Amino acid sequence: QVQLVESGGGLVQAGGSLRLSCSYPGRTFSSYALGWFRQAPGKEREFVAAITWSGDITDYADYVKGRFTISRASNTVYLQMNSLKPEDTGVYRCAATQSSYYLHELSQYEYWGQGTQVTVSS
Repeated sequence: QVQLVESGGGLVQAGGSLRLSCSYPGRTFSSYALGWFRQAPGKEREFVAAITWSGDITDYADYVKGRFTISRASNTVYLQMNSLKPEDTGVYRCAATQSSYYLHELSQYEYWGQGTQVTVSS
């Protein structure tokens, strides 16, 4: 069974930083685009960031631009989160897709990790 495994979540104060990691099987996902999504309690899952299989194109939601950075290397995709805000709290999940388009769309993704909790206190 194909697995995406997230790590790096935790509790942090507003203004702090966290780096999330998502490991994946290299042979399976080396040609896939990867994305990060999050879901807060009582809210729908929303797009955070995505990166193409080559790593040369990235996309960010407006509410994280300038604060979050997505990257990938060695069968891992990272999400560096700086200047965290309480509204960034949620379960963060990575996902993989064979598509190179509309990477902000949840429906594009075929494979999902279980998620890691991020809690930002005020």
